[in-house]
Amino acid sequence: MTTTETGSTEAGGRASVPSVRTADEGGGAGDAVVVGSLSPSRAGDFMTCPLLYRFRVIDKIPERPSAAAVRGTLVHAVLERLFDLPTGARTPEAALEMLAPEWDRLLEAEPELAGLFEDGDAGDAEHAQWLEQARRMVERYFTLEDPRRLEPAERELFVETVLDSGLKLRGYIDRVDVAPSGDVRIVDYKTGTAPRADFEARALFQMKFYALVLWRLRGRVPRLLQLMYLGNGEVLRYEPDEADLRATQRKVEALWQAIRRAMETGEWRARTGRLCDWCDHKERCPEFGGTPPPLPAAPVDRPSPADLEGAGTGAPAGVGPREHDDL
Repeated sequence: MTTTETGSTEAGGRASVPSVRTADEGGGAGDAVVVGSLSPSRAGDFMTCPLLYRFRVIDKIPERPSAAAVRGTLVHAVLERLFDLPTGARTPEAALEMLAPEWDRLLEAEPELAGLFEDGDAGDAEHAQWLEQARRMVERYFTLEDPRRLEPAERELFVETVLDSGLKLRGYIDRVDVAPSGDVRIVDYKTGTAPRADFEARALFQMKFYALVLWRLRGRVPRLLQLMYLGNGEVLRYEPDEADLRATQRKVEALWQAIRRAMETGEWRARTGRLCDWCDHKERCPEFGGTPPPLPAAPVDRPSPADLEGAGTGAPAGVGPREHDDL
């Protein structure tokens, strides 16, 4: 069941949370040999364009940070730290005051981000507009829920599990809420706008992926998956069941088999679409007259590719600019 709402406020509670187990502790496939790993973003890359997956995972070609992606990281950081404050202090004013210090924190960790904006008046104006957009997203968050009525069980939660096939699933969840009844809600913040109805399934794939991992780790199907779109103030909610999560597992394992076939054959097909305009790799894509670099030389015993850690690129409405669930 999926519902989309605008401007709603929802209360939540906190209960004791079972600790997250690794595969070795019973949250996965016991002694299964790990054959590879996959995160929602890298799975999404392969579904979007197998050649994009190759460039990011096999070739490990660096990508330029985009202003949209970095703004998403900034807004996420503010919303995470908002819950460090005492309950009554979680106000819009307090959140907005965090923007400047969080930006400074990002610059300290990644000085190259200063290059997002040119020196001089034009760059200053662009930075001011960029920051104002971040401010509006933070303010919009408060129209969707009241953080003074929430006490998240987990924030920026890293999860991983190993399937019986040996495929490791892993990622970072923005927020996990646990009600006194034990019901679990998975929350993800998106700084884009809500997708059209025909793209909802793709948007929910990431959330079902997380729900599958938590189900395997904790033995309980999450009650609610909630995507909060700060670009236009809509909330997409979905109530999964075991059949959903079993279907998600089959889809993930089928994706992995397709990735393995591409690795074995060396055939990484380009697939054009609306995201091509935001792709850093057009110059080396055969669909745009480019030539991919030779595949990296690989020793015989090279393991299957692990996922990368990094931010996503800017994207159109409905596609979150920040991909933060990768390793």
